[in-house]
Amino acid sequence: MSKIQDDSFRDTIATIDSKGKRAWITPKIPVGRFYDKRKLLSYFLLIFLLGAPFVKINGNQFLMFNVLERKFNIFSFPFWPQDFHLFVISMIIGVVGLALFTVAFGRIFCGWFCPQTIFMEMVFRRIEFWIEGDRAAQMRLAKQDWDAEKIRKKVIKFVIFFLISFIIANVFLAYLISSDELIKFIKEGPTKNASTLIALLIFTAVFYFIYAWFREQVCIIACPYGRMQGVLLDNKTINVAYDHVRGEGTTGRAKFNKNEDRAALGKGDCIDCKVCVHVCPTGIDIRNGTQLECINCTACIDECDTIMEKVGLPKGLIRYASEDEIVKKEKFKLTTRMKGYIAVLAILTGVFIGMLFLRNDVEATVLHLPGQLFQHKGDKISNIYTYKIVNKTEVTFEDVTFKLITPKGEVKLVGNAKIKVPKQGLAKGTLFIEIDPAYLTGDKTELEMAVYNGNKIIETTSTNFIGPRSFD
Repeated sequence: MSKIQDDSFRDTIATIDSKGKRAWITPKIPVGRFYDKRKLLSYFLLIFLLGAPFVKINGNQFLMFNVLERKFNIFSFPFWPQDFHLFVISMIIGVVGLALFTVAFGRIFCGWFCPQTIFMEMVFRRIEFWIEGDRAAQMRLAKQDWDAEKIRKKVIKFVIFFLISFIIANVFLAYLISSDELIKFIKEGPTKNASTLIALLIFTAVFYFIYAWFREQVCIIACPYGRMQGVLLDNKTINVAYDHVRGEGTTGRAKFNKNEDRAALGKGDCIDCKVCVHVCPTGIDIRNGTQLECINCTACIDECDTIMEKVGLPKGLIRYASEDEIVKKEKFKLTTRMKGYIAVLAILTGVFIGMLFLRNDVEATVLHLPGQLFQHKGDKISNIYTYKIVNKTEVTFEDVTFKLITPKGEVKLVGNAKIKVPKQGLAKGTLFIEIDPAYLTGDKTELEMAVYNGNKIIETTSTNFIGPRSFD
């Protein structure tokens, strides 16, 4: 058998058959050292993903992405609309970091850290194995008539899938609207929050659709990361790879024969058992080389190592390796491109840390009311302004006042004489500033203002004061 040269497999995907219909992937239950490590990591990440919106540090939710109110918490650090530039830089750092990780280690993120893979392979797929059995049992059940056994198993599976999807939807909602709001809605009941319940059921339906039907097609079709890796990978990238030099030999792979000398016959170490194909959650044949469908889950490594051990051949026929390591026996080293990504990542991280230190916990904005000119009030000139004070701390400011630093003048609030700014909240209103014309430098004078909470300055801000052109 000669080494495969036909690349026609790249013209189709494993989830579509020759007639263009859905081909269901029914993988074998993975067993092995990498799978055991993935399970431990996945359980830790599941606890993190399900618990993060309910954990608070210094009163801030650990992770929150409230798009509607444009409030974000990342590792309990709050980002307000005024901090959007910080949020953007943090996202860019994440993208550059992921790109660096991909250039060095391929699509390992997908197999080990991606929430889609963790929920699909470590929750829903394991439940499916528990109810319907391994690959062969599931394939028999699929062909079986709709008798009592099949109906019972399918109903149990789909009910459990729906309940888990409902739990995920609740957690997802906690990320979006905050866990406090979610708990409040639960306590109030569905009758008082019908719109929230509808949104929750829509999320549940989406998750149920993904994990019960769409499944691995999220990774193959919907996820853009699989396409992005084609641009980022090269011959020096560490991937889950088949050692085609060793596996194919000079005459190609062949079935195992206990009494033959495979090396003398030029046969490769691959015995063509196809177990690596049967265990793959996306249905690919890793022996065809790097493919966008591969999520680097290592299931094929575990199964191949088991087979190699059984037939007395060295392990590692499928392993983490680069193309250059397989062909040229070159060990992994940092390339110029990797060093470039590291430099960019270091610069962005430095800028981000610097901005965090410069970030204020309180932000005050005082703007001249549009369309309003100055007014004469006795011997003084008056301007009207709107103000907004954003409190990013967990302390309520009970007695907030404005005072002019330069020039001399008087600030008068409209309405309440005392401003209260709630924690993680804002206050806004209107104020007048009155200044003696002698202190004005022209028709537009820059003002420096201090914002006090009691006797303590919590922020300074500036604005412009409009005055007459001449004071003669």
